Amino acid sequence: MIYFQSLTQEELAQLLLPVSRVTTRSGEMNEELEKKSVKRAQYRAKQIFHWVYQRYVLEWDQMSDLSKDLRTWLKENVEIYRLKETVSRQGLDGTHKFLWGLPDGKTIESVIIPAALQEKKNAFGNAPDGGSFEIDQDDEDSENSRGDIEALKGYRKVSSPTKSAFAGRKASDSNLSSESWSRLTACISSQVGCAMACKFCLTGVQGLDRHLQTHEIVTQVHELRMRAPITNIVFMGMGEPLHNFESVVKACQIMLDQDGMNFSKRKVTISTSGLVSAIEELGKRVDVSLAISLNASNDEQRSQIMPVNKKWNIEALMTACRNYPLGSHRRITFEYVMLKDFNDTLEDAARVAKLVRGIPSKLNLIPFNEHSGSEFKRPNDESVKKFQQYLLDRNITCTVRISRGRDISAACGQLRSLFGSARGTDKHRDRSEQQPQA
Repeated sequence: MIYFQSLTQEELAQLLLPVSRVTTRSGEMNEELEKKSVKRAQYRAKQIFHWVYQRYVLEWDQMSDLSKDLRTWLKENVEIYRLKETVSRQGLDGTHKFLWGLPDGKTIESVIIPAALQEKKNAFGNAPDGGSFEIDQDDEDSENSRGDIEALKGYRKVSSPTKSAFAGRKASDSNLSSESWSRLTACISSQVGCAMACKFCLTGVQGLDRHLQTHEIVTQVHELRMRAPITNIVFMGMGEPLHNFESVVKACQIMLDQDGMNFSKRKVTISTSGLVSAIEELGKRVDVSLAISLNASNDEQRSQIMPVNKKWNIEALMTACRNYPLGSHRRITFEYVMLKDFNDTLEDAARVAKLVRGIPSKLNLIPFNEHSGSEFKRPNDESVKKFQQYLLDRNITCTVRISRGRDISAACGQLRSLFGSARGTDKHRDRSEQQPQA
């Protein structure tokens, strides 16, 4: 049995070709008939992509414009994959985290992150913990945000196996109705755990169990889209996307397919800790946005918190970024997790400014989200603002990310499997293990 979500439209058409062949009464084939057969298979593949990815129909028998014979063949040979929702938790800010169960007993997490209109309109917004930070709103998103807003307003929730609504329970004065969202971002996982062992990341504590297959990656987005009108995708969940290169690239191709999920290349972002050889190959294979987890201003510092730097140092990483093919008005995002008394000084800011000079880019500062798997602390707001202002004064685009979902361990660096092969003790157990209160 083949999983539908593992197939590109071209692969599906090839798979359908034997059951789409046009022959004469005698069963003979010729070149003209073969061309007709190929076109028929391509048309059928397009129909099926529309049914599943745009109409959210998950049963072959419900695809009324497919022949009965084709539907029977599909039922016997192709399965539409589903993820099992094990735990679903809602944050006070509307962030929604999902724990998915996989057939082999492993679990992964993905998150829906809302961005509110009132925050987009202001130069600064209020963080969940009361801090005031500039919104991480990319210029490319701003250009297309009006279409996103209209899509959100006109959105009608489709059938879903879960009874939980996306909108968070009213826990504050924040207006999280659909009219208040400018975009909804799906943060998805590419691996069960992660092998990179970054010292500030809870997923790194878990270690790597296995890579996710293409259908497991694609289905995360598909499941989330059946619960909310997703406008953006970021590969910033569990795992190092470029460590699972082939599955991630193929998943992106399916997400970008105009007859399928139809995401814009500007709205699919792959974030990497710095696998230089894979960065070089990525630009040749698929056109998506690139984010780099920099997190340090020199090699000594970066090697302490990111073992990947020992293989590919900052110089090699920045060279790959300079050579990365960027389209018009496209930029690389450099993510910088700020750790108190480690990488949050103005001297660090000066070195960062020098590193990114000449690269079309923006800096995204991420005040560390504390968790039990790390001894690092979150810097104070004043240090973050001074760091940001230093870069802004030097004409470097720099935003500070408002960390969504910190109260449910759904923020950057806080995701992990509930049943992973954690390197550590019980203190690393995921808080999702506790059932959410009604």
